[in-house]
Amino acid sequence: MNLHQLSQNLNILARRVGAFIKAEGENFDRSKVEMKGFNNLVSYVDKQAEEQLVEGLRELLPEAGFITEEETDNTKGERFNWIIDPLDGTTNFTHSLPAYSVSVALMDGKEVVLGVVYEPNRDECFWAYKGGGAFCNDKQINVSEAKTIGDSLIATGFPYYEFGLTQQYLKVLGSFMGKSHGVRRLGSAALDLAYVAIGRFEGFFEYNLNAWDVAGGAIIVQEAGGKLSKFTAGGDYIFGREIVASNGHVHQEMLDTIAEHWKSAGK
Repeated sequence: MNLHQLSQNLNILARRVGAFIKAEGENFDRSKVEMKGFNNLVSYVDKQAEEQLVEGLRELLPEAGFITEEETDNTKGERFNWIIDPLDGTTNFTHSLPAYSVSVALMDGKEVVLGVVYEPNRDECFWAYKGGGAFCNDKQINVSEAKTIGDSLIATGFPYYEFGLTQQYLKVLGSFMGKSHGVRRLGSAALDLAYVAIGRFEGFFEYNLNAWDVAGGAIIVQEAGGKLSKFTAGGDYIFGREIVASNGHVHQEMLDTIAEHWKSAGK
């Protein structure tokens, strides 16, 4: 398999779907939003974008299966599987806030080997494949060189349901606020990861996530020289529902800061 050529074709597909999303957003009618669950929004734009991605990806790699957020196709492949979030940041999109993205990753067995995160409002396509480095459009990117949280800008996400761990999370946030240049919440985990890869953030952490939220961005961080884990030093951060991503230099300090206040359910 030629991962470089596959990534180029995926970039074209992600850009095409992103252009569709952006065009629909210009005159989006918020009354068309549906609720999958409490505070879990979806629209026809999410669904149609995912259908376009699935159709295009079937042509790129016919033998691959799918793990999709909107369940267009969740037929698993024996070896290869695409992980798709057609519109990461739906709440932002429905409120006309220009911070959302298209995120696609390819898994070979249990390993992510290719990822693309496309942000249509700035026309930035972040992409990477195993062993090939990380890029934004045509420029290679790397994580920042900041050595401490004191020199860092940190990103996170806020839970929009299952609030049982809120007080712990607020204490973790308070610690990062007191140690860093600041904490930001964009509302798109895929973008948060892409921004760690390009050095706009030094670190990102969030819990209660799904594989489609993080898979595309995770390999971009990895190929840009960053580090990833769960809230502990290891673990399955793709399917494990929580993630810490960093430039590598501040990773242990981030884990230590989180550990001061955090005890996940079941730990």
